[in-house]
This record gives sequence, C-alpha cells and structure tokens, in this order.
Amino acid sequence: MRRAHLISLIAAGLLVFLAISALLARVFSVDGAERSAVTALIEAEARGDQTAMLARLRGCRAGAACQARVRADIATLRRPGKVAILQLETSAGFSLTSTLGAARVAWNVDSSLPFVQCVEVRRAGNALSGLRVELLAISVRLKSDAVCPSRF
Repeated sequence: MRRAHLISLIAAGLLVFLAISALLARVFSVDGAERSAVTALIEAEARGDQTAMLARLRGCRAGAACQARVRADIATLRRPGKVAILQLETSAGFSLTSTLGAARVAWNVDSSLPFVQCVEVRRAGNALSGLRVELLAISVRLKSDAVCPSRF
C-alpha cells in the first residue's frame, strides 16, 4: 500500500511540474513574438510598405493621426537594402498577465548610421489563456541616446 501511495505522489508531482513548465514556456515565448513583430514592422517601414505597417499597428487604419505618422516615418526612414536590428529592448520582462510598455529598437540598413525608435506594445492575455502581442504605435526617429517617450 505504501509503495502505491508513493508512486501516485510522484506521478502527481510530475504532472504538476509539467503543467507549470508548459505555462512558463508560454510566458517566455512572448518575448520572441514581440521581437518578431517589432522586426517585421521596422522592415516594412524601411521598405516603405505603408500597407504592411498599417496592418501591423493595431487600430492604425482607423486613426488619421496614426496613418499620418506612418506616412511621415516612411518618408524620412525609407531605405533600400537589408535591415539589421542592432538592439531591441522588449517592452516588458517576465509577466504572467497583460502589460503595456515601449520596446526600444536600434536598427540600420546596410552600413547606414543607426536609427532609434520606440514601439508601443501591449502584451494581452494571461499565462492560462495565452499571451498575444499587439503593436499600438511607433515613434519618430529618436536621438541615439534617447529613452522612449511616455506618450506616442
């Protein structure tokens, strides 16, 4: 009887460990999703692809101010060549629930001088239902040593 009890406790512990591991893997993967989303937005900007930028910025198609910002960014930052992300600081560290923050990205095209911008990011959801990344706004070009503004 004792041995069966011990085996069932070990099995229960293993199941709890696997469930917690799955939840943590889900939470840790959101950083990669944010990096991919920001990179795709910057690449669209450098290509001058307004349609792709509007599609990646949540609610931007409906806002005249957001559309104007996208057009202005494309006009000043469009560059031919391959985009390289030099540094990307994600909007949030470890979080089990929704967060709102700014990702700071430094990038260049081929051998150009670096460009620095910030992207407002919402991580929506939670560890149980799943987290998703929503890009809300992109800043104008910032000085190389600038921090992200509190308002976009």
